[in-house]
Parts: sequence; C-alpha cells; structure tokens
Amino acid sequence: MAPEFSPEDILRILERHRVRYVVVGGYAATLHGSSQVTFDVDVTPKRDKENLRRLSDAMAELNARVWTNDEPDGLPFGHDAESLGRANIWNLVTDHGRFDITFKPAGTEGYEDLKRDAVRLNIFGIDVPVASLADVVRSKETAGREKDANALPVLRRLLEEGEPS
Repeated sequence: MAPEFSPEDILRILERHRVRYVVVGGYAATLHGSSQVTFDVDVTPKRDKENLRRLSDAMAELNARVWTNDEPDGLPFGHDAESLGRANIWNLVTDHGRFDITFKPAGTEGYEDLKRDAVRLNIFGIDVPVASLADVVRSKETAGREKDANALPVLRRLLEEGEPS
C-alpha cells in the first residue's frame, strides 16, 4: 500500500539535514498556483559531495526506496554521496510519499541555474526554495511529455498574470 503523500514531512527532513535544493516540477507548479494535483515532490539538489552526503542522510531518514511501476512500494538500495551523484534522476518512494531527484531538469543546467531565479516560499512553516514559474514553464516546454503539455496553458496564464507574492 502506497504511503500517504505528506510533502511537509519530506521538506522538513530535507531542511533538518540542511540539504541545498530547489523544488521543481509539478509540486513547484502547484506552489505557484497551478490547480493540477501532483503526488510527489521533485527537487534539484546541489551536486557537491557534502550536499550529497546530507541528501543521503535525509534519504535514510525518509526510508527512501527506488520506485518503479512494477514495484510501487519501492526497492531498498544502499546509497551515499558518491552513488547518488552517479545518476541524473532518482525516482523514489518514501514513508511520506513519492520523492524524485533530478539533477538537471529538462531545459535547465541544474541547481545553479534554477537557484538564480528561485523564490523562497513559506510552506508548512518551512522556508522552501522553489524554481521560478518561468523556469518551471521552460522545463515543462522542453520535456515534451504529454502531462507537461497539458499543464502548460495554466502555467503560462499564471506567468502572464504575474507570480503571487
């Protein structure tokens, strides 16, 4: 049985471990006002060894497992800073729901690129770095997936209206 999606718990654990990251993807879109529902937290972490060590520690606390369609409860795996840095994408399930790590989202150059225009939003009492709406749109336009194309009209309208402050 899939765990209940609790983004606040995922974000609190990342913050507790002082992981440097930017929230991206569908959850970032939701935080910017999109009405499309998402059931995962996507982040782009900084890819230096110390940050990856902190990320690995946070993943251990989250009880992160590799998620696949065939194994929705996830497959256990060992990880450390070095092993995490060897892949570009990690699709995971945790005790608090789905959690995806993408080091270089489509249309971006990764953490430093996204951090430059990221906004800080207070989510569940946590100061969270979130990719700018323009960066979310840029990434979804480049990804070329059907679910991203479906989200783009609403995101473009939000962008035209101006980001909430």
